[in-house]
Amino acid sequence: MIGFTGLILDRADSLRTAVEQIAALAGAEEARLMRLAGLEPLLSEEGRLSWHSPRDREADSELLFLGLSGETPLFAPLRQSEARTDSAFSMFAVLETMLPEDAALWGIAHSLITWHRRNGFCGACGTVTTPFRAGWGRRCDGCGTEHFPRVDPVVIMLAEHQDRVLLGRQPRFPPRRFSALAGFVEPGESIEEAVARELKEEAGVVTIGVRYVSSQPWPFPGQLMIGCIAQAESLQIQLDPTELDDAMWVDRAGVAAALAGDEAAPFIPPPPFAIAYSLLTHWTAAD
Repeated sequence: MIGFTGLILDRADSLRTAVEQIAALAGAEEARLMRLAGLEPLLSEEGRLSWHSPRDREADSELLFLGLSGETPLFAPLRQSEARTDSAFSMFAVLETMLPEDAALWGIAHSLITWHRRNGFCGACGTVTTPFRAGWGRRCDGCGTEHFPRVDPVVIMLAEHQDRVLLGRQPRFPPRRFSALAGFVEPGESIEEAVARELKEEAGVVTIGVRYVSSQPWPFPGQLMIGCIAQAESLQIQLDPTELDDAMWVDRAGVAAALAGDEAAPFIPPPPFAIAYSLLTHWTAAD
């Protein structure tokens, strides 16, 4: 399963505008509020998400309605006075221990809270905005403009040629870690065009075909990762040092060794919850 996916949750969109009903759900005995330390999840002794009653929330904390798990209303706290921190790498060790369904649920909360912290003022007139729709929107107190959480499309791709895939590393990566190349989709661009452009810009690789594989919500802070595999014209690399520290072509045996945790492998793969890991697994298993 790809990280941050597979969650069985009724998002109950029809309830988000029902202020009195949301308040009743928050006051129900079975309602649960996710326990967070800033943006990081507090886990139980069993390594699961930790919950308490929404009635026990801090006085300055508003509620974000996540949805219904069966008959259980789930909420997350919104404390807008806290520092705006947002680091994927600081969370990697914790995410590797979490169950997929817990990571997916926390990912929704993380994306929503981060979006609220970044949209405290109206982009149209600059006036303060306040949450509405049970945390799934903000309304300007001045001009009345309504703002809603946005997801940024990002292409993430492997280029393949002669039974090898292209991998790159960024300066912030741990030593020996290589991953798929990625970049934001620009205005007026298709997924295929974005893949071709990013590969050409970052590694000088010319593509002759692109195929879609899978997608992943990435809550750092709120992207949709669109996983693809591109056919490269050649093995030639012309690295852009402002984008990548290094890039290399790796054969199928080398990728398989990395995924198996072999210390002699040519690189350390991305973490299992990242879609780049799933792309490498998919490519290695293909005929």
